[in-house]
Amino acid sequence: MTALVQPPPSPAEREHPERPDLADPSFWQLPHSERVQAFALLRRLGEPQYFVERPKSRWRPERGFHALVTHADVVEASRNPQVFASAPGATTPEPARWVRALFGDSMVNLDAPHHTQLRRIVSRAFTPRILSRTEADIEAVATRIVDDVLALRPDDFVTAAASRMPFEVICNLMGIPDGERPAILAQVNRASGDIGVSRTGRSRLRVPGKGLRALARMQGMIADLGHERRKNPTDDLISALVTADIDGEALTGRQLGAFFSLLMVAGVETTRNAIAHGLDLLTRHPEQRALLLGDFDTYEDGAVEEIVRHSTPIIQFRRTVTQDHRMNGHDFRQGDKVVLFYASANRDETVFPAPDAFDITRTPNPHVGYGGGGPHYCLGTYLAKQEMKALFRELLTRVPDLRTTDAPVLVPSNFDNRVRSMPCAYAAQQP
Repeated sequence: MTALVQPPPSPAEREHPERPDLADPSFWQLPHSERVQAFALLRRLGEPQYFVERPKSRWRPERGFHALVTHADVVEASRNPQVFASAPGATTPEPARWVRALFGDSMVNLDAPHHTQLRRIVSRAFTPRILSRTEADIEAVATRIVDDVLALRPDDFVTAAASRMPFEVICNLMGIPDGERPAILAQVNRASGDIGVSRTGRSRLRVPGKGLRALARMQGMIADLGHERRKNPTDDLISALVTADIDGEALTGRQLGAFFSLLMVAGVETTRNAIAHGLDLLTRHPEQRALLLGDFDTYEDGAVEEIVRHSTPIIQFRRTVTQDHRMNGHDFRQGDKVVLFYASANRDETVFPAPDAFDITRTPNPHVGYGGGGPHYCLGTYLAKQEMKALFRELLTRVPDLRTTDAPVLVPSNFDNRVRSMPCAYAAQQP
């Protein structure tokens, strides 16, 4: 049997042998604290490092990426979409052409003018009436969740509260019938179940796109609802999206399905993870919890921003360089791949003093937890913040003894800081 030949170390690896390899699946299985230290090392190296995902062979070229790990690099690349393009795909790996043809392009994988068109339709569908109703609904959902927590005293915070909040709010906003929701939730869980790192068999990264059958079923459900709402519109977001007349534009059934998948897999997952990490942070930092509980109106905004910065629910997105370009002293070539590591930018010590500290009074707090600005800044930012504030207000005032009892059970991932489960208990149950 012929032995596998390892590729020779790159110049960067020879110069910095201690440099972590962000393309190695085993890196993403390291404890979170070790990854934080590794990104701090990469920032100190002073320029974007190149990592090989697939070595060059006789049949195919080398594939790799430049890691943008400083706050300045992530923000500048985010705000320069003419050079750092989202197409052909912002996730790792990029979606195959047949996947894009079958499911349609998600907004995260598009550039102007197609991205601009879709974003305009979606933005204008969020009418003042819909937004006003959604704000009231967020409060009602938070109240129901905490009612159930008090009645049932669950031992897993993720399923009891963190997951429920964004899922119920988005289903209410979109007008998803109650009877359809269990099936949609099952497809969401299947679609996101392969987001992570697998070490079984050949080491590989598992990333968004593996649950294609689940995505197809979910998009089919939503396309059917969109078809029905075109004929019989109601006062919900699906109706607004499929009946919008913005310069003659409205979402097609496939575009609606792709947008809903983005809301479900991205919007629900990221907010649930931020909420889960938030309770863990407030448990591990009782002085910050006491500060927030003592004057929620004063500190709620700062608490939400710091939870998102510290936990960074989305770890990274990918971009493709469209032309030769020099940024912050580093030269990129047309066709280069770069990865924007938000998790590193949010710990950049040149921007955030004591970056590893959790401080709800931190100001300013220019984190990139919702993106680094530019056309792809998260559309759901306002919604996510309102959900977090409403739920934590209800929890901290009505269940002040709720605590995590152990570290969150994380899904090792190079894409999102996902919490699979998180044990919780109450003062009377604790030793």
